[in-house]
Amino acid sequence: MAVKTAGARLEERWRDILSVHARTMCEIDRALHPHGLGASDFEVLDLLATESPAEGDHCRVQNMVGRIHLSQSALSRLIGRLEKDGLVERSVCVEDRRGVWVALTPRGRAVHAEVLPLQRAALERTLDAPGD
Repeated sequence: MAVKTAGARLEERWRDILSVHARTMCEIDRALHPHGLGASDFEVLDLLATESPAEGDHCRVQNMVGRIHLSQSALSRLIGRLEKDGLVERSVCVEDRRGVWVALTPRGRAVHAEVLPLQRAALERTLDAPGD
């Protein structure tokens, strides 16, 4: 029997991580699809709900980039769709005109609260699955 090298073990662990991530994202997408949302949409809503829990609070798009795992342009397009759907609103940062603020709308807060249990259940199904 061949002994795995350290590099082969790392590669196997990496592939396992990617597999769990892909299964989890697909499960979240399936759970949220009836609500017109995908996993990345939820991540934006969840980050805004967590980072700015009081109504009217906002977050800079630039600060969201590293946490949502999308490129800045993809995140901007996603925020544009969420804004079109009335879930978030954008505004220009007065202190730095290059900056853009994003905030949940009351409708966005309601949708987030409605789908949060669905997302958590999807996480439980995939991350608590036997063999993971």
